[in-house]
Amino acid sequence: MARKGENIFKRKDGRWEGRYIKDRRNGKAVYGYVFGKSYMEAKTKKAEAMSRLSEKQASASVPAVQPTMEEVSIAWLNDLIPVRKAATIVKYQNQLNSHIIPILGFRKIGNISNDEVILFINGLRKKGLSPKTVGDIHSRLKSIRKYAIIHGYDVGYLPECVSVPQEKNEIRVLSITEEKALLAYLNEHPDLTSLGILICLFTGLRIGELCALSWNEVSLSEQELSVKRTMQRLKNLDKNAEKKTYICIDEPKSKCSIRTVPIPDNIMDQLRQAYVADAYVLTGHEKKFVEPRTMENRFKTILKKCQIEDANFHALRHSYATRCIEAGVDIKALSEMLGHANVNITLNRYVHPSMSFKHENVKKLSGLFAVK
Repeated sequence: MARKGENIFKRKDGRWEGRYIKDRRNGKAVYGYVFGKSYMEAKTKKAEAMSRLSEKQASASVPAVQPTMEEVSIAWLNDLIPVRKAATIVKYQNQLNSHIIPILGFRKIGNISNDEVILFINGLRKKGLSPKTVGDIHSRLKSIRKYAIIHGYDVGYLPECVSVPQEKNEIRVLSITEEKALLAYLNEHPDLTSLGILICLFTGLRIGELCALSWNEVSLSEQELSVKRTMQRLKNLDKNAEKKTYICIDEPKSKCSIRTVPIPDNIMDQLRQAYVADAYVLTGHEKKFVEPRTMENRFKTILKKCQIEDANFHALRHSYATRCIEAGVDIKALSEMLGHANVNITLNRYVHPSMSFKHENVKKLSGLFAVK
């Protein structure tokens, strides 16, 4: 019989057997066994076996040499390459090479203190980096720390030792007057560049989504277009490559961005006239495309000709969202058409009603109450 709670049994052959858990696989215990001529011998052997097992596990989980921040960050990034988009990897590598590694890279990750992290973050602010960029780099420190801990390394800092408040940037929305001036120019100059601007002004597509859009993704019969790809110019990570950058056409940045957007009636005639099967919408050719930087420059040239205050191409998306809100479009439907993960993003980031719209709503309040 077993000694209570010790997992030591006397076998039928007269020997004593000690049992202990040496591993777990798929949630089930894997046992190790020792044997002795007496209870005390089996107990001693079991204790020795468990001690050796503990030493082995400890040596396996704690590396003998603590790595530097550079070594951990590079390992972290390499593990992300198979599961993240190329644009994300390029962004992370730039943040590592430009900011994190030059300042903290030589330090053992277990020796980096909270004070050093605070000085590092404050130094980024003094360089004039935007709060968004500083916040992104701060997030990389969090991810690298988590990666190091998972791999058994000691980490000397807590990213939470410093906060990175974000500023709410003003979003450029075209006024009604500016939109009318822009539409007048586009109607007077009906080329493919004008068509692209019209599409974004009335569907809210991002510039990369427009540049990657082909006629195969536009259904004239259903009066809708499908956003399945986006285009970006990325830095070439291969130092031996002939060109420093390349054009990448990939799925949008998130699953929510893969969507179907209805096309309003007022641009359907222009779409029908420009349709070329299998071609890019902005070129009318299967293999030739217009990259985002070129489209941005063309847009700014058109704004100057229209004597409209400077704006980037993304202002078309902001304007689309704002006009939809002003027209009473359902917020949830708008959020899905923009490809947002949730309604709050739509409300907080992109929808900025004009002052005239605010005045109209305040007038509704005045109609409810009369002051005598």
